[in-house]
Parts: sequence; structure tokens; C-alpha cells
Amino acid sequence: MNNVSPTTEDAMAAGDQLPPTADLSHLTLEEKRKQEEEWKAELTVIEEDIATLRAVLSAKIRRSSELKRNLGITVWKELTEDVNQGIKNVKESNVYQTVETKVGQVTKAVTDAPIYQKTTSVIGGLAGNISTKIGQMRHSDSFKSFEEKVGSAYENVKTKVGTTVSRSGSQQSLDDNLRSRSGSVATSPTIHEEKPIA
Repeated sequence: MNNVSPTTEDAMAAGDQLPPTADLSHLTLEEKRKQEEEWKAELTVIEEDIATLRAVLSAKIRRSSELKRNLGITVWKELTEDVNQGIKNVKESNVYQTVETKVGQVTKAVTDAPIYQKTTSVIGGLAGNISTKIGQMRHSDSFKSFEEKVGSAYENVKTKVGTTVSRSGSQQSLDDNLRSRSGSVATSPTIHEEKPIA
């Protein structure tokens, strides 16, 4: 083009860095106007290229979606394959292999340590003792007596709430008894409002 502004292709080749703002102070008014017209023309061409590329990309994406749908490839399937491939890549990496080896060595060292063996046996013995004590307690006379009292109290409450005996000696459910006394089932009180709430 000219010596003031590198072309867009030159800027892209230089690592996608945009050129610095051009200094037009040394140009005459006529040269400045000519330079601006060149830039406007280049901008128009670039914007047309961008619009064309967007249209082509959109058409390609649509066609790709159609082909995937015809092949039975879903977004979920693609995502699953991508995640599985990522996991496979991580597991095959040297860092993962090294960490896995070190974790295995530490685990082995801890489980082989005498303190770990003693702690495991103490905890196992303690759990066994607790289970034995609970079993003995369940078969004791005081626990059976407590269990019977709780069971009979539960049955008494259930009987009292479930049915009531009227003066005539007939049994009624709680709802029937409430209906006979008030004419309807007990409900929450209704609040009548004179004005609607704003």
C-alpha cells in the first residue's frame, strides 16, 4: 500500500499484533485526506470479508450439525468423549504417573507402620466391645421393662387418639366425634377481610 500503514496481512504475519497508531503530523492536509480514504476503503473490504466469513462459517456449522444428527452424534456424546479423552490424557501424563506412584508409596508406608497396625487393632477391638455391650444391654431385664413401657404408652396414645367412646357406648373416630359435636370437622379459623390487601 504505502509507507505509513502496514497492510492487514503484514500485521497478521507479525503475530496478530495491530500496528501502532499512525503519526500523520508530518503529512500535508491533502496527504492526510488521501491516507484516510485509503484506510476507509481497506476497512470496507475487510468488513465485507468478515461478513462473508461469518456467513460461510454459519453455513458450515449448520451442515456440521446436520451431519452429526444423521450420524447419531449428540452434544452429550461429544462432551462425554471429550471428557474421557481429557481424563485419558491426564492419566497418561508424567505428572500424574509420578503423583500416583508417590501416593502409592506413602499409602504403603502408612499402612505398614507399627502405629497404624496398633491403631487399627485398638479401634477394631473397641468397636467389637461396644457391639457386645449393646447386645448384652438389649437382653437385660431393665431394657426389656423399658421397652414394654414405651410400647404400652405408644399403644395407649394410639388408642386414645384413634377412637373415642361416646356416652352411648359406640366407638367413633376422632373426626366423627368432632363432627358430631360441632357439626363439621375442625378447621383453621377463617379471617374475613373487609378490604382486599393492596
